[in-house]
Amino acid sequence: MLLCRSGRCASRGWLVWSLSILLPVLISAAQVSAQSKAHKKKQARATASPSGSPGEQSLANIPLPIGHEAKGLVLPDFDGEGHLRGRFEAGMARRIDEGHVGFEHLKITTYTPENQPDLQIDMHTSVLDLKTRILSSQERTTIQRADFNIVGDSVQFDPDTRTGRLIGNVKMVITDRSHLEEKPDTNE
Repeated sequence: MLLCRSGRCASRGWLVWSLSILLPVLISAAQVSAQSKAHKKKQARATASPSGSPGEQSLANIPLPIGHEAKGLVLPDFDGEGHLRGRFEAGMARRIDEGHVGFEHLKITTYTPENQPDLQIDMHTSVLDLKTRILSSQERTTIQRADFNIVGDSVQFDPDTRTGRLIGNVKMVITDRSHLEEKPDTNE
């Protein structure tokens, strides 16, 4: 006895058979497409190196839309010649408006012209003015170098010149005085 006289069962069987063949093909094609997109993104990041275009890799060009936040943001800061001047690591960054970016838990490392770490600056909250490139914080800030530690209630820091101004309850501890002391003249 036939279960399907109208022929629908045969067409359903063909449909099931074709789906069992086509479904794995469609899934693998989607995976290949996603892998190729990820590969293209990696290549785009690799081509955006500091030696390729130093003007694009600066604090003036932070890729963050107004009102948006980014967690774990790491920003390199290159000078006009493409040398690494500093590295900004923010726990959270938020574009306040066209000219200002706010940071929380910001750690800045500045580098010497020989690419050696120089200053380590820790700020709880801070705001970067993109036009003047002055970073300011109204909270206790720590600046460390191999030979000193300095802490103050508020700070204004210029990453270009690596100079700053600490204000209020400033405390400095010098850990290495050897370069501060005058060395006796050995010619006498």
